[in-house]
Amino acid sequence: MAKNQSSVPDTSRRSERSRRAIYDAALALVAEVGYPKTTIEGIASRAGVGKQTIYRWWPSKADVLLEAFLDLSDQAAEAVGQKPYVIPDTGDLAVDLKNVLRATVDELGDPAFEAPSRALAAEGVVNEELGRRFVAQLLEPQLQLYVDRLHAAQETGEVRPDIDPRIALELFVSPLAQRWLQYTGPITYEYTDTLVDYALHGLAPR
Repeated sequence: MAKNQSSVPDTSRRSERSRRAIYDAALALVAEVGYPKTTIEGIASRAGVGKQTIYRWWPSKADVLLEAFLDLSDQAAEAVGQKPYVIPDTGDLAVDLKNVLRATVDELGDPAFEAPSRALAAEGVVNEELGRRFVAQLLEPQLQLYVDRLHAAQETGEVRPDIDPRIALELFVSPLAQRWLQYTGPITYEYTDTLVDYALHGLAPR
């Protein structure tokens, strides 16, 4: 007699539940106690899994945390029905940049993102290896989206062809990051809209 299919454990579903619990535990712990005090054992305990489960999937806590952050980005893209995420091209560069930076403002103000992100960013300043991995795996792919959109704007004549998009994007991305990291001012839509206007139109009288 065939075994009832409903009684057969779904290992893939169980693994996904465990993976999700590990992501959540890792992000919560690094926000609460900081990166140095976050351990594989602590993540495992909080997630309700054995530490060998974590070591089977990731070689280190840094790998767990970086993948958890990538998952956060994927969830954000799925929430707006766009995965993989790209900066929309409406034909109006200013509008597109303002919209994506407004979405960034929302993300920076989300406690689920902000607390662990600040903890990792702070650790990356003193931990060169983690800082480099944080930039390479998380930051650079996001910056490449701006490069792609600016390249498209060059092709349509909205941006000068001699501009280096990788440098140009820093005119609005870097001030936002600095203000957020150092609490030098409020993070608002008005602020990021102004950054785009200044970056695209300059400071000289028109």
